[in-house]
Amino acid sequence: MGSRIVKTAISTGILFSLVFLLSAHGKEESFQSPRYGGVFRLKSFSDHFNRQLDPIKADSYIFVSEQLYDGLVRLDKNFNIVPSLAEYWEISQDGKNYTFYLRKGIHFHHGKELTAADVKYSFERILNKDNNSPYYHYFLPRVSGAKEFREGEAEHISGFKVKDRYTFEIHWIKPYVSALYLLSMHFCKILPMEMTQEMGERFFLNPSGTGPFAFDHWLRDTRLNVVGVRLKQNESYFLGKPYLEALEFCPHYSLEHFLNGEIDSIPLLSPRLLDSQYQVFEEGSINVAFLGMSCDIFPLDNPEIRRALSLGLNKKEIIQNTNDPQYVLEVTHNYIPPQLPGFFPKRENSANSELAKQMLQQHGYSQEQSFPNLMFFVLLPKSDYKLSVFNSIKSQLGQLGIKLKLRYFETAQEIEKCQNPYLVYIKKKMNFPDPEDIIRSLFYSQSQMNMIGYQNSELDSLLRNAELERSWTKRIDFFKNIEQILMTQVPAVPLFNRQNRVVMQPYVRGVEIVALGLSYLEARKIWLDK
Repeated sequence: MGSRIVKTAISTGILFSLVFLLSAHGKEESFQSPRYGGVFRLKSFSDHFNRQLDPIKADSYIFVSEQLYDGLVRLDKNFNIVPSLAEYWEISQDGKNYTFYLRKGIHFHHGKELTAADVKYSFERILNKDNNSPYYHYFLPRVSGAKEFREGEAEHISGFKVKDRYTFEIHWIKPYVSALYLLSMHFCKILPMEMTQEMGERFFLNPSGTGPFAFDHWLRDTRLNVVGVRLKQNESYFLGKPYLEALEFCPHYSLEHFLNGEIDSIPLLSPRLLDSQYQVFEEGSINVAFLGMSCDIFPLDNPEIRRALSLGLNKKEIIQNTNDPQYVLEVTHNYIPPQLPGFFPKRENSANSELAKQMLQQHGYSQEQSFPNLMFFVLLPKSDYKLSVFNSIKSQLGQLGIKLKLRYFETAQEIEKCQNPYLVYIKKKMNFPDPEDIIRSLFYSQSQMNMIGYQNSELDSLLRNAELERSWTKRIDFFKNIEQILMTQVPAVPLFNRQNRVVMQPYVRGVEIVALGLSYLEARKIWLDK
């Protein structure tokens, strides 16, 4: 695709991971006053554009959702919950009822005023089976009437109430201390009820939100294929007019476009970009990779065997064998990311293949009695990065006499059908900043995302207690106890945290990272010092 065609492409969601740490290098920030105007063009990590602007869909772009739509609340750069569409809120004494008072006079991009009915409708969309949203499980066991609605036994969710035109209420079945964190996430955006109902899926061909930028048009190549999207400035945005005239994103941007100054932001595709004139942003993202083990299949049903495999893995060596300038990998020994408040990095003894061999020999595995071959599951699509991780683990476990066979999969059901012992490479990107998001999805016995057959009644009990606990200090203690169980049982091995690296032109100003990173970037504050 020629540079003239790609010049007008969108800044749709850069599928950036959750981020908590960012460092920048390059020219010092200008002390000039921000300027209005200019188009900010950027490339995502993906090379394929997915025309999906529905925030409740798994394949939607978080970055674009953050620009088009607003939620009731949001997170600031210090992890604090701050008002957004809700001007303020009240929590009942028993912690079960949350009442949100909407700002008055906020309008969607097409002119209709925001009301509490739009909020109720938007949350019910998440739980509506017809919409096939993966995020329904965050609400289903917690909101009054959610199960009845999802099963078609009720027309509406009784726990979502419209009190008046500007007042909305949520009734939780039990106190839910992380409720506001959940409501700040990208899939909790508010859409216009009448317009969405009338247009159905066609609404997202030209969507309307309340966000700082409005949909302008799709970007197309010479064959009229959609290759990106353009968002334009919302001049009447309630938090202040954005400085930029527009945002444009197209995954087909190239290194040449950046070096020629035709685009403003690009992943670190080449060491050539480590030039002092550019700004390099390195993310400390919560995007953790685990090596899961089939805990319900012999011989990996034995914690001692799983611990032996863990000792046989040199995590630093895995990282060294994985070369991709777009990412920085950091070894982790934590099941719960230490970036979360109240948690800290854990130290672990170095890999010890000799001790691992001794442990396996104590359980009868030697040259005479070989260890069963293991299937190694990796989620599609294929990539050199994933293959290098597999090859490194295969080589290390091979020194213990364990052979691996690579198999790619698309759904968890493919793993469930496996009758033989297996390993699975799991990447967990946190959907909201709470330890429950990792523990419940990966290690809770009833979780649909538990791909390793792990069950522990004590962990389940602690998780249920944490769900009800309203004291943050006591709640963190519950999760620290859970992490200790996991470190003893070793149902999975924490491998590393993956950080994205992004390069921006020296004239880009106002990049302010909120607690969740570049995916939640407030683009309205960006300006171009040209």
